[in-house]
Amino acid sequence: ITVTGCENVITKRHFEVMKDGAILCNAGHFNVEVSIPDLESLAADIRECRKNIVGYTMKDGRRLYLLGEGRLVNLACGDGHPAEIMDMSFAVQAMSALYILENRGRLKPGVFDIPPEIDEKISRLKLQSLGIEIDTLTEEQKRYLNSWQL
Repeated sequence: ITVTGCENVITKRHFEVMKDGAILCNAGHFNVEVSIPDLESLAADIRECRKNIVGYTMKDGRRLYLLGEGRLVNLACGDGHPAEIMDMSFAVQAMSALYILENRGRLKPGVFDIPPEIDEKISRLKLQSLGIEIDTLTEEQKRYLNSWQL
């Protein structure tokens, strides 16, 4: 599984050493993370095994399976939008509407990112509904994570 948002994350050198039956999928960004041209160049045979699953038989007989043509697996292979995702989408919309209402008159016209406090509140509420708690970063961890510059 690749979730980097970058291109050519899984390439020929990876395919050459993967075990027979390896399943490949992307949950990151478009269909560029898994190098499909590399995969096709190594395959002796390519065939659709099932809906949204393509099998690549390598020249040495190993089979690699690519889900959803390397596209975002949750969208390419899913059956619509599950309630577990939609509830969070609706929560973002509702909390954003409340934020706009509470800050009317102070916001200038434009496009805004969701404030981090709203994202965190929604995340914590969702996890709480699942019986899961998350830790809080230490000040040292916050400094470290905020120290990176591009």
